[in-house]
Amino acid sequence: MANSQHPRAERVVLVVDDGATVLQLMRESLGDAGVNIEQVSTDTQALDAFARLRPDVVLISALGLGADAFALVSSLREQPGGDGATIVMVTSADDVESIRRSYDVGATDFITTPVNGPVLTHRVLHLLRSRQALVALRDSEDRLTRVQRAARIGSWDWDIETNRLQLSEEACRIYGLPPHEADIVRDRFLKLLHPADYQRVAGTVAQALRDNQAYSIDYRITRPDGRECFVHDLAEPVADEAGRPIRVRGTVQDISERERAESQIRMLAYHDALTGLPNRERFKEQAVDAISAARRVGTKMALIYLDLDHFKRINDTLGHTAGDTVLRGVAKALTRIVRGTDIVAKVDAETSVSTSLARLGGDEFTIMLTGLSRTDAAARVAKRIKDALSRPLTIHDREYVVTGSMGIATFPDDGKDVDGLLRNADIAMYAAKEDGRNTYRFFSKEMNARMLDRLALESDLRTALDREQLVLHFQPLVEAVTRKVVGLEALVRWQHPERGLIPPLAFIGIAEETGLIVPLGEWVIVKACEQAKAWQDAGLPPVRVSVNITSQQLSQSDLVATVRRALDATSLAGQYLEFEITEGTLTRDVNETRRTLRELKEVGLTLSVDDFGTGYSSMAYLKRFPLDALKIDRSFISDLGVDTNNAAITRAVIALAKALDLATVAEGVELEEQLSFLVEEGCDLIQGYLISRPMPADKITEFLTHRKPAT
Repeated sequence: MANSQHPRAERVVLVVDDGATVLQLMRESLGDAGVNIEQVSTDTQALDAFARLRPDVVLISALGLGADAFALVSSLREQPGGDGATIVMVTSADDVESIRRSYDVGATDFITTPVNGPVLTHRVLHLLRSRQALVALRDSEDRLTRVQRAARIGSWDWDIETNRLQLSEEACRIYGLPPHEADIVRDRFLKLLHPADYQRVAGTVAQALRDNQAYSIDYRITRPDGRECFVHDLAEPVADEAGRPIRVRGTVQDISERERAESQIRMLAYHDALTGLPNRERFKEQAVDAISAARRVGTKMALIYLDLDHFKRINDTLGHTAGDTVLRGVAKALTRIVRGTDIVAKVDAETSVSTSLARLGGDEFTIMLTGLSRTDAAARVAKRIKDALSRPLTIHDREYVVTGSMGIATFPDDGKDVDGLLRNADIAMYAAKEDGRNTYRFFSKEMNARMLDRLALESDLRTALDREQLVLHFQPLVEAVTRKVVGLEALVRWQHPERGLIPPLAFIGIAEETGLIVPLGEWVIVKACEQAKAWQDAGLPPVRVSVNITSQQLSQSDLVATVRRALDATSLAGQYLEFEITEGTLTRDVNETRRTLRELKEVGLTLSVDDFGTGYSSMAYLKRFPLDALKIDRSFISDLGVDTNNAAITRAVIALAKALDLATVAEGVELEEQLSFLVEEGCDLIQGYLISRPMPADKITEFLTHRKPAT
């Protein structure tokens, strides 16, 4: 028991007295208490011993030192560690003035003489225990302060009756208050609350006091220096015996960094990195809210689905960096329209219209209009978008015009939920593309029927190859002067079991969009080689068979290997196979395309440019690729007799080809007058209904067998 009352750790009592009475008495009384007693006789010695020993208790005899004793107390308080020292004055019992002066100069306690041994012992031990408890408390408070500072968590205590708020050191730092304002009227704190969060915080605290329940809340404060800070409060009311809240105690944490990180995460999760616009996920959330609001208040909303026209061609010819430039430019143009101050005022004067813009991905954007009284207001917005996109964008120091096709679906007429509206706006957008692009269309049930039919066709196309439903038809190419057959263009047809013979325009686009064009194209190459060799084996004069190649096929790394396999499997010489490639496909990736074409030339293939004159690329590419012929597009041939411009273009293409030592092929020749013009201008080959329509292989066999050149 003695050890629990008197810890073994040595404690020091410093006695300042010029006599030996007190010292002797203390040694006799505290000798067994584990206390080390040191004595000095002057104030100078006392200051030196205090600095050296850091005593737990200092006993100063006012009887021995007189007035110097009170000055010594003041001096000790000014020493490092002196503010928390336990200083006891020894005075005579009837010296009331000394007792008063002792407290005035900062003494902790006093003892009167004559000194009673047991009383002195217990008094000193009590002071030592108090000192130990005080040191422990201060250490605890210091640790708490350091922990709060490290965790950025402060503590506070609100006395409801006095309306005073006690703040810890870290709480003061969080709120931006100086330490001397650790005890403030709560109204001072309320002035720090962000105006937008004031009512929410006040309501939360009031509810907690009514229910006598803890609460947790995040809010913003504006510090006295003007900086905004996000904080998290966790607090609990303290009630009296009657259950009435009398105070609230809580902690406050600075969560500004966490809020910034979460804000960045939300930005990344809900916004498109390229354009900064809301992404698909954010758009859907906004659309759900907009539909709920429209349903609640009885207004309408419209969804405009925008898809850029021929954007893939930009990526293929100019590269993805240029494509990104286009997307950012379009996003800026759309932002100016949607956020313009006049659009909300003018689009629908009867209601308060709000707008939002998002990028769904790729070259797809959505513009949502809410609060409409009439859905035709969306047409005016679509027209503004069309006009804005007509302004050129600068890419690689050149200007390009990027158009867009738009589909519009409205709530509640065209869909009751987000997916329905988005699906029907997408359908309307495809209708706009089918109607020539660079326009907009409202959704209709007829469009939906056409789209369902298209989806069914896509599904059937996926199995058409396996079920051998595809066939090749061939259209002859003849010399313009002699009309001798020198080639055949292979044209794929789809012999659908229910729909009959389907022309390529009805399914090639679907094949390109779904990626089926690659296996379909490989099938065409193989079948064309097989048929060309079959005609040769039948004894017919060898003719060159041409195949149309898309950009997706040309970008396949194994295209040359595919051609080699087809030629080897059929034993057909490469000179009897020709690839027709459009301008846009040629300029997709100039270096890679040139490498592929050179490899194809090494195999022996003939290469021609199909639909020449309809692209937008520079003709400088003609001298960069190993080409053999230019095919003049049928659009220039059809009006040769009535359109002088078409005649001039055709004449120029023929002259250009001759200058570059390239052959010319005129497509779509149907009239003798057209042929006469082409012969006169020096066109080499012709193709069209004047000679023959595309025919299946057996009909071509008859055609080749009985065909006689013109004399």
